[in-house]
Amino acid sequence: MLVRPVGWLGSLIVLALLAVSGDGWAQTHAEDVASFAGKTIRIVVGMPPGGGVDAYARLVQRHLDRHLPGSPLVIVQNMPGAGSMRSVMSLAAAPEDSTAIVTFSSSLLTESVLFPERVKIDFRAYGFLGNLGEDGRICFVRPALGVRDLAGLKARGRLVFGATAAGTSGNIDAAMLRNLFGLDVHIVNGYAGSAAKRLAFERGEIDGDCGGVTSLPSDWLPSGKIAVFMRLSPEPAPGLDPAVPFGGALLTSDTDRRAYDFLVTPQRLGRLFVTSGKTSPARLAALREAFGRMMADPKFLADAGKLNLSVVPTNGEQVERDIAALYATPREILARARSAAGE
Repeated sequence: MLVRPVGWLGSLIVLALLAVSGDGWAQTHAEDVASFAGKTIRIVVGMPPGGGVDAYARLVQRHLDRHLPGSPLVIVQNMPGAGSMRSVMSLAAAPEDSTAIVTFSSSLLTESVLFPERVKIDFRAYGFLGNLGEDGRICFVRPALGVRDLAGLKARGRLVFGATAAGTSGNIDAAMLRNLFGLDVHIVNGYAGSAAKRLAFERGEIDGDCGGVTSLPSDWLPSGKIAVFMRLSPEPAPGLDPAVPFGGALLTSDTDRRAYDFLVTPQRLGRLFVTSGKTSPARLAALREAFGRMMADPKFLADAGKLNLSVVPTNGEQVERDIAALYATPREILARARSAAGE
């Protein structure tokens, strides 16, 4: 015979049982949504192998799996093209289960604000997992030129710098040298990435370049293979002569300094990892939590140290606030930055 609870006490018992079972279902469902068991996570790299963007991606690939629920397989796929824009655009067609993560040339951030007709991406619409560190960049020339400072390079005349494509960090850096600092820089586009530019530098095809310290061969600084005449970041990179001047300190106009600060913002956000804006809140939270644990993992940090890769972590929420601030830059500063980054 079926026995039904009766009266107010019976009703309370039924409601309590339903609440407990409902809470348990909700917790299990949330865990299922956030789990990556049986999945393959693709880290899509917007630049070719051999550069700093690729090195950080492969560092993450070796450590992220053990911090994600379900311990999925993590692989790296290089997808260069259009200054790494191709990799970001690929997220539009990516699965909505957040199994695609992209890392790209962070100069696209400022390019999207300055030249929206060319970089048709609004980075405020994406889900950022975090930033691994700054891209401490320097500008250098071949020692054979016989000059090691800005004044000497101005007096020397025409300098050939290599670049990948419009909108990449090296291209913007070279444009700043010409339009903010008065150097006669001729920019040669078409190099596949930083590794290709290094070869061109060693062969004497180009006179100089600007690049991240961590992407340079380890012997270039200590052996004097490059003559560094400017650092683009306020803080000197490890191994760099502290006497090398900071570019921002060489500018006398307040507008120029603010335009410079805007243009070098991608250096602070130099190692970004992002997923689709269609990612569910539960999935994005799981990815961000895993990314945060990974960035503090002693094994991860030890691996980064062996590779001479600096890690200065920023969480995804702070990255999104920093990007929102970029989009709020005053018009007059954007106008000067646009002319400074112009080719």
